[in-house]
Amino acid sequence: AAELEYESVLCVKPDVNVYRIPPRTSNRGYRASDWKLDHPDWTGRLRVTSKGKTAYIKLEDKVSGELFAQAPIDQYPGIAVETVADSSRYFVIRIQDGTGRSAFIGIGFTDRGDAFDFNVSLQDHFKWVKQETEISKESQEADTRPKLDLGFKEGQTIKLNIGNMTSKKGGAAKPRVSGSGGLSLLPPPPGGKIAVPPIPPPSSTAIANHVTPPPVQKSSNASSADILLDLDAPAAASKAPVSSTTDLWGDFSTASSAVPNQAPQQSNWVQF
Repeated sequence: AAELEYESVLCVKPDVNVYRIPPRTSNRGYRASDWKLDHPDWTGRLRVTSKGKTAYIKLEDKVSGELFAQAPIDQYPGIAVETVADSSRYFVIRIQDGTGRSAFIGIGFTDRGDAFDFNVSLQDHFKWVKQETEISKESQEADTRPKLDLGFKEGQTIKLNIGNMTSKKGGAAKPRVSGSGGLSLLPPPPGGKIAVPPIPPPSSTAIANHVTPPPVQKSSNASSADILLDLDAPAAASKAPVSSTTDLWGDFSTASSAVPNQAPQQSNWVQF
């Protein structure tokens, strides 16, 4: 797996100063003011690379690219890279050679932005390393857990009960609303109103069964009592009820006065 890993470049800074630093005599940290900042011991190019989970700080010649020193980093922040107490542009790194020897040197950047980029590149790399470690750990734990067998066994069935659905045979019949006239209406939709059916017009049979009294023809014979009674009865009934004490002979005089166009005829009866 190590042979398949490739090296990627995280950050490149063209100007970096290297200083020989005195040994630390206390645990108060390194201070850049103790170095000879105006006279760096070496000047060149800095390149930060990564191969797998390990990052490398490489100090190279600006022209030829020859490697001057290299500092492998397995953890950040850690002993391999430390910041100084009095400045954000200077760091202390631990360089190593192929024989296992190591030494601590100081590096510094003229531009504060270059120091910021150098710090962020290391932080991003080891943040990615932490995430990869957590993911691989979770996958290993998942492999060790017993797997659930969710498949159906032989002969096993499942029954679903969906809502309040009923079969066609056993389903209840929908209620029907009976309207006027014996009509069967469907129930109204939600929020709707029941329309009252209109009253049917009278049929022609009922009109034919209605009895209309025949017209009464007027007769020129005013002396006939029956004809006079028939003519005067409807008019008297429409105006006022006839009193029970009225004389029967008074109908003749009323009937004769109701027909003014006819000439009065003599009658043997005496008018009272």
